[in-house]
Amino acid sequence: MGLLDTARLDVHIGSVSVCRQLDLHIDAGQHWCILGRNGSGKTTLLHTLAGLRKPDSGSVQLGGNPLHSLPRRTRAKGIGILLQDHIDAFPASVMETVLIGRHPYLGPLQWEGPDDVALARKALQAVELEPMADRNVATLSGGERRRLGIATLLVQDPGLLLLDEPTNHLDIHHQVHMLDLLTERSHAGDQAMLLVLHDLNLALRYCDHFLLLFGNGETRQGTADEVLTQDVLERLYGHPLQCLQAAQGPVWLPM
Repeated sequence: MGLLDTARLDVHIGSVSVCRQLDLHIDAGQHWCILGRNGSGKTTLLHTLAGLRKPDSGSVQLGGNPLHSLPRRTRAKGIGILLQDHIDAFPASVMETVLIGRHPYLGPLQWEGPDDVALARKALQAVELEPMADRNVATLSGGERRRLGIATLLVQDPGLLLLDEPTNHLDIHHQVHMLDLLTERSHAGDQAMLLVLHDLNLALRYCDHFLLLFGNGETRQGTADEVLTQDVLERLYGHPLQCLQAAQGPVWLPM
C-alpha cells in the first residue's frame, strides 16, 4: 500500500461526475498534480481525499487503513491540506496561527513548548514572514496569508500534502520560492504531494505524476510522457495549444 490509495472511487458534485471507479496510488516521494477545466471537480476530489466529504462509492485509504476509521489526530499527522482560501474566524497573531500546525502532536490542554515555537519560527523564516510574527493575521495581504498557510503545513509536517492552488495570490518570485520549498521539504522528509494547479507549466516543472479530470467522470493518470500529449491536453482544456522547448523542458502556450 502507498501513502494514499483509492479503490473504485466515485465522486459527484451536482450534475458533474468528478471521477468514476478511480484507482489511485500515491507513494512517498511522488509529486502529483490534478489538472482539468474550471468546474471539473478538482477541489471536490481533493476534499474527498482529505476526508472532508464522503465519496459516493468506493474507498480512500491512508497508509493501508480506511481513512474514515482513523482518529482525527492520526489523520492530521498523515494528511495536511491547504485550502483555496483562508477564513480566520478569530483574531490571532501570525505566530499563533502557524502554531496550529503543532496541534496534532499536543495532548489535551497541552500548550506549545519551546521546540514547537522554534519549529514555527523556522517555518516563518522559510516563507519570509518571520518579521511579521506578532502581526494580526487580519492585516496580511492575500499573498502573505497564503505563505502563512504554507508555513503552517510545514510545521504540521504530514506524510501527504494536499495543496489546492498553492500559488494563489503569489507573485512570480513567491510562486517559485514556495513550490521550491515544498518540493525540497517533501524530498527531505520522504513525503508526497498532490497539487491542484491551473498553471500547466508550473505543474510540469514541479510534478512527476498527473491526474486529469475531464468533467464527465473520465480520468487519466500517469507521467507527463504518458498523459500530457497535445491531443489529450487540447481535449482536456477545450483549447488549441502549442508546445515550445525551453531550458526547463516543454512549455505549453494557448493558440
